[in-house]
Amino acid sequence: MNFSVNHLLQGVPLYAHVSDLAGTKKPYVLPVPFMNVLNGGSHAGGRLAFQEFMIVPTEAPTFTEAMRQGAEVYQALKGLAKKRYGQSAGNVGDEGGVAPDIQTAEEALELITDAIEQVGYTGKIKIAMDVASSEFYKVEEKKYDLDFKNPESDPTKWITYEELANLYSELCKKYPIVSIEDPFAEDDWEAWSYFSKTQDIQIVGDDLTVTNPLRIKKAIELKSCNALLLKVNQIGTLTESIQAAKDSYADGWGVMVSHRSGETEDVTIADIAVGLRAGEIKTGAPARSERLAKLNQILRIEEELGDQAIYPGANFRKSVNL
Repeated sequence: MNFSVNHLLQGVPLYAHVSDLAGTKKPYVLPVPFMNVLNGGSHAGGRLAFQEFMIVPTEAPTFTEAMRQGAEVYQALKGLAKKRYGQSAGNVGDEGGVAPDIQTAEEALELITDAIEQVGYTGKIKIAMDVASSEFYKVEEKKYDLDFKNPESDPTKWITYEELANLYSELCKKYPIVSIEDPFAEDDWEAWSYFSKTQDIQIVGDDLTVTNPLRIKKAIELKSCNALLLKVNQIGTLTESIQAAKDSYADGWGVMVSHRSGETEDVTIADIAVGLRAGEIKTGAPARSERLAKLNQILRIEEELGDQAIYPGANFRKSVNL
């Protein structure tokens, strides 16, 4: 039976049904929203290689307050982008983020930290990145091309995984970065393990794991990352999704429930994130109806649960144990 129909027949909210199926404890945990506010990579023009820059309201006391803070930063960012890069820089991409003509990760991070400062949330809102580095990995050379959108990219400027890892480390020292997704190519296992040994931030496997139990098992064995990006419709069933989350939790990983680039107004993943006690959700910017639908659903769940739910804040990766 379709699990959405099943929960209706049982007369319980979908998040409660998921919680029962997964056997998660109470109280419920509401996810910290990872809001994709600036786009680069294959999703945007400009030379910027990294695909997504997200804001993360880790110090908010509630999900409602986290949404308010995120929305304020997002609007400030749109204003700054237009001011510095022209009116068209305020146009939004598929996931609601702005895509100004930015050349480097530093430039993107400066713009975001300026927006955070402008609305008075310095120290309260952190930053996450989805690098999507498989997009600019040169398989034969085993190097990364940060100028991959340039058809005449200079091969002498391509960098090794050690050099890319150093770049991430420098960025983490300079900016309040708490999470990096897909820092290396999906089959560059050596690079993942090398980086994970040196970092205490969250390192999320998406292209690395593709929500696949065998790849998750390998990533756990090789200590490649410490968090799973869970795309329910990628693995195919709720049962397999719950198992993927449980396997990840068992090794101390975090679980970030995620939307897809192409989305509908369906809000199921919001309930799944709450039911699994995932503590993290990635569902675009606070813009575009199909992205906001999920965030609005979590607002409704928070209103319904009241003090029966907690917002994990900075403990998003350990939320299953809260």
